[in-house]
Amino acid sequence: MTTRKIISSESVTEGHPDKICDQISDAILDAILKDDPDAHVACECFVTTGLVLVGGEITTSKICNIAYEKIIRETIKEIGYNDSSIGFDYRGCAIINTVHSQSEDIAQGVKKNKVEDQGAGDQGIMYGYASNETPEFMPLPITLAHKLTMKLTEVRKNGTLPFLRPDGKSLVAVEYENDKPIRVEAIVIAAQHSENVTNEEIEAGLKKEVIKPVVPADLIDDNTKIFINRTGRFVTGGPHGDAGLTGRKIIVDTYGGVDSHGGGAFSGKDPSKVDRSASYAARYVAKNVVAAELSDKCEVQVAYAIGEPKPLAVNIGCFGTEKVPIEILKEAILSVFDFRPGSIIEHLQLKRPIYQKTSCYGHFGRDLPEFSWEKTDLVEILKQKVKELQ
Repeated sequence: MTTRKIISSESVTEGHPDKICDQISDAILDAILKDDPDAHVACECFVTTGLVLVGGEITTSKICNIAYEKIIRETIKEIGYNDSSIGFDYRGCAIINTVHSQSEDIAQGVKKNKVEDQGAGDQGIMYGYASNETPEFMPLPITLAHKLTMKLTEVRKNGTLPFLRPDGKSLVAVEYENDKPIRVEAIVIAAQHSENVTNEEIEAGLKKEVIKPVVPADLIDDNTKIFINRTGRFVTGGPHGDAGLTGRKIIVDTYGGVDSHGGGAFSGKDPSKVDRSASYAARYVAKNVVAAELSDKCEVQVAYAIGEPKPLAVNIGCFGTEKVPIEILKEAILSVFDFRPGSIIEHLQLKRPIYQKTSCYGHFGRDLPEFSWEKTDLVEILKQKVKELQ
């Protein structure tokens, strides 16, 4: 029997208010990690018209002279908010800093002399996912949505479409037949723009310079719907149009709603926070399982108690696509990979200042040298271990 369904995922540009906050939080984290890789950081940000507020808990083992204001203004400038006429300006916005040190009650559960004894920075449930439906081992809807917003930013910054402004978002709906993507049902783009451009110019420009180069032609047919700036006007955007917060785009950051999410955000958190590090580890393991052709899809779930190094539980699910029994696959994974936070941090080299690059266009499915969790270097080891266990 043929089964059909439509799966939709969205992405947002780096000029979206929530993404401004993610970038600022991760830029501050990177600046601290450059001076002190062992720092404990939980940096949050809020933006609105003319204002940036940063807060949270930061504790360092050495003196770190962090120029918060400079980092914040440079981040906003790089995004493209450089003129008050577009509603937000890196030079003129007010900045309030309310950062303070981490609670010692929390710190004592994380600080350990041995790497393997380091406790989880908080309780929580983390998920990682991979699918063989794209070369990136990601669901197709979120992959296309991210590529559209990346292209929106590219053609804005290089001047191809000079009427574009930093804020924007995309949504892609993909039709699946028997769990395989067969066509794009709909493409939705909302792009902030200048005052002096017509809707016809915007639509023509985005179809030619954004959609056509990104979405494969064989996935678009006569029934594919394309919606561009359907309100008819998107001049007021960014923090002037909507307030933003760190960590409010957790589905955009992960798998576009295709897989489960434990609820914890990533940006602004150092890797002692398992919200971030264990989610990266779970993705790393799931991707290697699928790359090893041990399943077509894989979900890894890990749960932790604060202060405890060993996870409470590790669960593996393959949605019926596994090529070997799940119990054998789970045993192989647990014998190959160590899910204790200290071991994750060490194996994936997560104390590096690499996080601002993660804060836009997804933490997963991007082939960047800093993204150690995207490597497929466990493939042969997993294959061999499964073979030994069978």
